[in-house]
Amino acid sequence: MPPGAGEAREMIPLSALNHFLFCRRRAALIHFEGIFVDNHHTLSGDLVHEHADVPGYEIAKGVTLLRALPVWSERLGLNGKCDIVERRPDGSLFPVEFKRGKRRQWENDDVQLCAQGLCLEEMFGREVLGGAVFNADSKRRREVPFSLDLRGRTEEAARQLQGLLAAGSVPAAEYREACHECSLFEICLPRATALENRVAQLTGQLFKT
Repeated sequence: MPPGAGEAREMIPLSALNHFLFCRRRAALIHFEGIFVDNHHTLSGDLVHEHADVPGYEIAKGVTLLRALPVWSERLGLNGKCDIVERRPDGSLFPVEFKRGKRRQWENDDVQLCAQGLCLEEMFGREVLGGAVFNADSKRRREVPFSLDLRGRTEEAARQLQGLLAAGSVPAAEYREACHECSLFEICLPRATALENRVAQLTGQLFKT
């Protein structure tokens, strides 16, 4: 984190954007309550990042590959690191995020990657036009242009995430099929918690009438 960056507000990890867009409750449990549990998805993700998490650089075909590069944005209140940043012969920067699974498009992955690009722009004072998500299972990468729409969604997600964590409360559970893939499923208990919340709401409505 750069000097003074944490004086105005606490910096939030870039990964929190991904958690937030997957599930606001998950983001709050991890980044506000400090609760995190591994499952096979998170452990396999750690293996995917194992090489990219070792700081350093290498040069291949005139492109400098910067591994585990620390990045931050005081404007957005975000910090973290890029798995890989390609510095090309023309000086342009191109972040690459490593993900487990097959090559598919997910908004949370694109927003996390775009946030890396916005950090790089603020740090180096040059436009970052796009990046890529590398999927370990398919060993292919999907290029992501940093369009005005994606930039807007990324900045709005960062703003909403700041508000969520500043509020200091964990959102109510909303059960979805995707909940079964979450490593916090057994802690969050979304099906039971959502039912309890619904019963409480109905009870409150009955007493009001």
